[in-house]
Amino acid sequence: IVSTASLIVGVAAAAATQNDVLLAGVAGLVAGAMSMAAGEYVSVSSQSDTEQADLARERWELGENPGAELEELAAIYARRGVDLVVAREVARQLMAKDALTAHARDELGISEITTARPVQAALTSAATFAVGAAMPLLMVLVSPPGVLVAVVSAASLGFLALLGAIGARAGGAHVRRATARVTFWGALAMALTAGIGKLFGTVV
Repeated sequence: IVSTASLIVGVAAAAATQNDVLLAGVAGLVAGAMSMAAGEYVSVSSQSDTEQADLARERWELGENPGAELEELAAIYARRGVDLVVAREVARQLMAKDALTAHARDELGISEITTARPVQAALTSAATFAVGAAMPLLMVLVSPPGVLVAVVSAASLGFLALLGAIGARAGGAHVRRATARVTFWGALAMALTAGIGKLFGTVV
């Protein structure tokens, strides 16, 4: 919302036509969604590579010295409060069923739920960015040209405040503080880009 609304406001403040503003907004949506997807894919792919390297090393260690790996797993359970004798038995049973999965989950912190999924992360980031960017773009379509900057700014700040409040409530944080914070920074970003657009009178 912030990046697309700021782009729209900056372009509109430069006295561009409504079609130019809409074109800039759509370009910002596509570019933002793709950059988010690419960045997320690269980041999560690096995490996935690290996980695979850790699993390969763990697989080798299990093949070379399963006894030491059993003691290592038992020690993890013992540090969590399990009696050492019981911890060894738990480790033995888990390793008998699937040693690599047991070590991946309890030693490395890798599970089916937390494992890195680059494509899923990229698509999710692109989709969420596009949904957020669509909000100020919709305001361009319904706003009269003369008040486009005011309508897009007010609506975008309203969207930000609403999402900030929802996020704060869902996370158990202070609703007013979170709402004020996200609204302030969104307003500052839009004010700066509007100022640049007004100053230079060109499409930013």
